[in-house]
Amino acid sequence: MDKKKIITILLVLAVVLSLTFIYFQQNKTSINKKPIVEITYPYDGSVVSKIVTISGTATDPDGDENVQRVEVTMNNQWDIAEGNNLWSYEWKVFEIEDGFYTVKVRSWDGTDYSEIKEIYIEVDNPEIVANDAHKWAIFIAASNFPEDNESKLGNGALNLAEDISIYFIENLGYSTSNIILLFDDGWIREDNGYGEPNMTLDQRRHEYDITYGGATKETLISTLNYVVEESNKFDDSEVFIWIASHGCGDSNRRLFGGRLLKQSAIFLWDDIFSDKELSDLLSGLNSKKTCIIVDACYSGGFADKTILNLPEFFLFRSDLSKSGRVVMTGASKFRLGYASTTQGPLFSQLWFYGIASGEADGFRPGILKIGRQTLLKIFKDEKVSVEEAFYYARYILRNSENLEDYSNMEPQINDQYPRRGLFGSLKGLILGE
Repeated sequence: MDKKKIITILLVLAVVLSLTFIYFQQNKTSINKKPIVEITYPYDGSVVSKIVTISGTATDPDGDENVQRVEVTMNNQWDIAEGNNLWSYEWKVFEIEDGFYTVKVRSWDGTDYSEIKEIYIEVDNPEIVANDAHKWAIFIAASNFPEDNESKLGNGALNLAEDISIYFIENLGYSTSNIILLFDDGWIREDNGYGEPNMTLDQRRHEYDITYGGATKETLISTLNYVVEESNKFDDSEVFIWIASHGCGDSNRRLFGGRLLKQSAIFLWDDIFSDKELSDLLSGLNSKKTCIIVDACYSGGFADKTILNLPEFFLFRSDLSKSGRVVMTGASKFRLGYASTTQGPLFSQLWFYGIASGEADGFRPGILKIGRQTLLKIFKDEKVSVEEAFYYARYILRNSENLEDYSNMEPQINDQYPRRGLFGSLKGLILGE
């Protein structure tokens, strides 16, 4: 064979080998690597009840952070979790039967699913509470949903809700299993709520084992339905509901806040929640001892009040107030409320201090229910009703030099405990008795 043919063959082989090498290199780099998913909470073998926030992480080994979603199942029906690289899924276990369940999680990067991760947990919802503990408390706070930091409320409402919960447990006989706290989307964020989420409410250390969840509309509705159903099993049930958030209104419209021909409403983490919606959800609540506090701007309509203790126009009434209930709001329907980013909404701070310290003992409604100190010792019995604490808070707002910038909040009250009528509410509602 002559040299020319040999050279030609070698050149052809070199080209073929080069093209083959390039093809395999390109094919190698185009192979997608499966994403990876991990479950960080709850732990394998855990016992859970009421509401549990399943959370974890998901990563993409390709390095492009292209995890598009995370899916969770307990019954072979895959649901999409919140978040991607840092994800969570709120499981309302009070809606299912007790028993052992397998939680499965997988992530999807647009091409492939990850390997499925599994944990085994036991659902054990308490069926009956002690005879002397037919008391339920729900705390709802949506604080850090706004995108701009100036509108965020920090973790103050969470801190205050936990303080009130501890007081209820240690002093009023509330069972930890009957206290539910819903905050933001169920995550704690760095820098007092202004930073990135770093752990779920379940994961953070807390003094008592109460139930935590997110302040989403779906979870709120499920929780209220659950408490209505459970508390209706007892004739002596006591229900406390506290809601703190931004209220719906327009601060640029100084006279009526844009709420003159509208009902009061507050923001949850993912939706708006009106006074009428709350009334409808609690329409079946039979408890004859219920205290409801809504602490938000323009919230007076929840108490069917506008301003100066004047009743709401009948077309816009929520009818949340009924016999056996005391409904309070942190501001009138036409006024702003105020909150500390570390200590929570101002009215609720004063109201709770009045109860916990005993300072509110003997406080009376006064003209237009603006609150006044008692002139007669017979009104002091070393017990503080929720109404006395309300009048104490109003009095302090009106008379404290340190709070003069907030004196125009005008909290409202609709007191129909123990029953409706002009003389039906002479007896105060004392929590825990």
